[in-house]
Amino acid sequence: MLKFRSWLLAMLCAALLPLAATAHEFKAGDLLIGHPWARASAGPAANGAAYLTLTNNGKDSDRLVAVASPVADKAELHVHLVEDGVMKMRSLDGIDVPPGAPIELQPSGLHIMLLGLKAPLKEGDSFPLTLTFQKAGAVTVSVLVEGVAASHGGAMDHMMMMKHN
Repeated sequence: MLKFRSWLLAMLCAALLPLAATAHEFKAGDLLIGHPWARASAGPAANGAAYLTLTNNGKDSDRLVAVASPVADKAELHVHLVEDGVMKMRSLDGIDVPPGAPIELQPSGLHIMLLGLKAPLKEGDSFPLTLTFQKAGAVTVSVLVEGVAASHGGAMDHMMMMKHN
């Protein structure tokens, strides 16, 4: 009977692990901010980036207009573009968040630049990031620092991080 209980507990934990990995969400009005994450710094890097998903569950569009974090001197909204075959990064004055389809901030696309890091970002740590929206206002989220090679902040990256805690 004890072996069955141990097996049942292990199966229950395995079933709940994906839920824990996706439960890293925040709300601002009708906006859902999903899994804010950043890569750990590679050595003494002066800058970093943060990524997340924005989903507008309301009827009206909103706009992300500002970002800030105490881990960096400055935070900015950026996008990677390919112009004449060359990858370039440009700052943005905002990111529209229309109702419906999620807006992905991810490597090689829309992202939040953290300029002038005050200390390297270390895997397993987290830091606050304040997002300011035109309509929903300001919300502070917790950004999880994942491995240097993290690519999407998905459940597998999350499970690896949880394994180290």
